[in-house]
Amino acid sequence: MKGTPITEQLYDYIVSHFAQEDDLLRRLPAEAAARGAPLIHISPEQGRFLQVLMRAAGAKRVLEIGALFGYSAIWMARALPEDGALLALEVHPLHAQLTRENVARAGLSHKVEVRQGNALDLLAALDPRPPFDFVFIDADKPAYLAYLEHALRLTRPGAIIVGDNASAAGNVWKVDATPDDAYIQAMHAFNHRMATDPRLLSILVPISDGMCVGVVK
Repeated sequence: MKGTPITEQLYDYIVSHFAQEDDLLRRLPAEAAARGAPLIHISPEQGRFLQVLMRAAGAKRVLEIGALFGYSAIWMARALPEDGALLALEVHPLHAQLTRENVARAGLSHKVEVRQGNALDLLAALDPRPPFDFVFIDADKPAYLAYLEHALRLTRPGAIIVGDNASAAGNVWKVDATPDDAYIQAMHAFNHRMATDPRLLSILVPISDGMCVGVVK
């Protein structure tokens, strides 16, 4: 094996030193679950990773596709400058409402707008002027390729596009993975496009369930 395995001890070290949650972030998952939201949000170190990427790109306009209950939106909005803005798209009415409520609790409503509806419809209606500086894709996997095309249309050169769950629970590199599994095949297709599209310079980062990161050329 190349590199250092991510043991529980190493994971705890990374989170405790670089990605500590505050009281609000710690409470959100249990509160959201009590209201019927699934616990499929990003992990704390992913939140910090998104913040680092945003600052590296000088991001002021951020697009999030799939908001769930606002956990990732809060991480990202906290990394925005005072005049920055994050647009979160969420198909599920309850999840959109939870995101609005949690963003407000974090004192970030002035930076975050939540639009509820089918992401593909909402994306098609977006004007690429001014362009987005950062796009985070974390929604239904079969639509990832379509989301990526919209992301490329809506961003500037030097912008960063991130797709979550790029490892599909470690199944994307398993030769015996179920070939007709739509989730796995969707992530295979997304990763391949990110790796080969001439408009992008990309890498898969083995953080949590994998994040595929691309810089728009």
